[in-house]
Amino acid sequence: MRYKKQVMKKYKKRKSQISFRLNILFVLIFILFSFLILQLGVIQILNGEEAQKEIDETIDTNTELSVPRGTMYDRFGRVILENQAVRSITYTPPKYGDSAKKRLEIAEKLANFIEMEENSEELKRIINERDKKEYWYLFHSEEAAKRLSDKEKEDLDNAEQYQTMLDRIKPDDYNEFDWSDKKLLNIVAIKKELDQAHELSPHIIKNENVTVEEYAKVASHMSELPGIDAAMDWKRKAVNDGTFQNFIGRIDSIPDENRDYYLTHGYNLNDRVGISGLEEEYEEELRGRKEKVKYTVDQSGSVIGMETIVEGKRGNDLVLTIDLELQKQVDQIVQEELKSAIEAYPVKNKYLEDALVIMLKPKTGEILAMSGVHYDHESNEYSDESFRVIYDQYQPGSAIKGATVLAGLDSGVINIGTTIHDTPVKIASTPEKSSHTNDIGIINDRQALEKSSNVYMFHIALDIAGATYQYGEPLANFNYEGFQTMRNYFNQFGLGIETGIDLPYESTGVVGRNPQPGNLLDFAIGQYDTYTTLQLAQYVSTIANDGYRIRPRLVKESRKPEQKHLGAVIKSFNANVMNKISMNDKFIERVQQGFIDVYSKGTASYQWGAKASEYKMAGKTGTAQNNIYKDGQLEAETENLILVGYSPYNNPEIAFAVVVPKNGLKTGAPHHNIGKRIMDEYYNSKKDDEKME
Repeated sequence: MRYKKQVMKKYKKRKSQISFRLNILFVLIFILFSFLILQLGVIQILNGEEAQKEIDETIDTNTELSVPRGTMYDRFGRVILENQAVRSITYTPPKYGDSAKKRLEIAEKLANFIEMEENSEELKRIINERDKKEYWYLFHSEEAAKRLSDKEKEDLDNAEQYQTMLDRIKPDDYNEFDWSDKKLLNIVAIKKELDQAHELSPHIIKNENVTVEEYAKVASHMSELPGIDAAMDWKRKAVNDGTFQNFIGRIDSIPDENRDYYLTHGYNLNDRVGISGLEEEYEEELRGRKEKVKYTVDQSGSVIGMETIVEGKRGNDLVLTIDLELQKQVDQIVQEELKSAIEAYPVKNKYLEDALVIMLKPKTGEILAMSGVHYDHESNEYSDESFRVIYDQYQPGSAIKGATVLAGLDSGVINIGTTIHDTPVKIASTPEKSSHTNDIGIINDRQALEKSSNVYMFHIALDIAGATYQYGEPLANFNYEGFQTMRNYFNQFGLGIETGIDLPYESTGVVGRNPQPGNLLDFAIGQYDTYTTLQLAQYVSTIANDGYRIRPRLVKESRKPEQKHLGAVIKSFNANVMNKISMNDKFIERVQQGFIDVYSKGTASYQWGAKASEYKMAGKTGTAQNNIYKDGQLEAETENLILVGYSPYNNPEIAFAVVVPKNGLKTGAPHHNIGKRIMDEYYNSKKDDEKME
């Protein structure tokens, strides 16, 4: 009984202790809840409005949208390049961007509605090894991270770590996917475009050949495709079968090497810019004023509203100097004459493949036509490669003898009327050099141009170099500065330097690197340094223009953009004199007279006949050896055929240069045929052109 009482006593004591502890716990819980309620009350009553504002807070972000570029017209208002509306699929990321996995999810959905390319082979061309690695990484990021050492994780920044992980992904890894599967390739190609987009800036996913069906499918499923839009875009369209396309150039995404330049000049990374030709040269005129849009986004980055705050304006239109109809005719003439020359002598002309022409106004530098036709002997096809007019350079032969005579006159080594006996020249230990014929006899400077005397030019070069010459003997006192002296004179005509044409790039020719006396003689007759067809045209234009070297131009003026007609003139590009030949005007007149003689009774007279006097032609012919070697052995003898000229000689309004390189020996005169026909075309269309002007 006593034991039972003791047990009951202990039980009551323990129960009393538990109750006390529970009470303490309840008190603590009550205090905590009271504190939380008090805190919520403070937030609701004192800070509620501020908290709600933070929840409701939005961000206004401005972005700029591209506008169509300016149109290009020829000198008479005929459209050369315009904009064509096209269906387009775009992606605009949210303010803070989408994750890579989110972009993949979008790509997988979008792939159900569009195809980036029609066939798998084209898709395979688009997808490179890095794309495959990045796709594998999306599914194996943890495994890829394990391939980094602790030190690499510590020392490398995020970008370096990512690149290192990609480097360690091997073909065996990413080839777990079937890269022959067209659907997979399509998904990766779409994601590749999504990855290039920048926040709140529309990026074109596809705007070439978007079908009506694709456009409709995307438009009807945009609620499932965040950031994707089906809209109308524009692309550049050259008219007239792409005539003059080589110089129009093209547009594309901003090149990586020029990214900083464009970003500091108000461009977005998604913008398309001119990357060649006139599109690049006149980017500022053609780009237009972007439309500025204000996006309102919530804290998650989702767009909840937009407002246009600056209306966009299409780029300025350009009126080119080109006569589109003349250009077409010249293209046809050049191809026909090149074809005729090849077919007439198929064996000797097996290396003949190009013919180049440029026509311009010598007083203003306005280019009316530039043509270059290339023939592929294997495919038997002709193609427009007019870019060769400004990029390819050739030895011009006697065509540059006008510059040599002027160098002699101005340097004082000859005077007007100075005569020599045209006999072969021989320097000890070198081959004999002579003119193209041995019956020229005693001639003066003007006759040297008419008859195209090499020997007369040799003596000018030797005298400029200060050399003492005796037939068969070594030269005495030869001054190697003679090369630079001659080149300085040639540079004044645009030979060997930039012509200044309004294009992003032009070749300046190749300067010979072996300053031996014999090479100076070759230089004086155009068989050492090389020049472009454009340089030759500027050279003859400078002589025609009384010594004024004018910058050649392809753009005449810029105009305000209008819908269906040319707008008001914004800027006119007038004649730009680059330099005046620094010599007595009577020397230039003397060479002009010699150039008239070339066509009326000299080396061009036989080919031109009555047309020389009808058109009042002046200029110079040229022939330069251009032998073909294979494995160090002479395979074929060919020559560059050159013709430069201007008309009418008493008031020049048109100048031209024709270059037909690698023509077989004694296989016709395609340069003269081209020259006559383009002048026929010019004068036949002149009256109609004047009416249009």
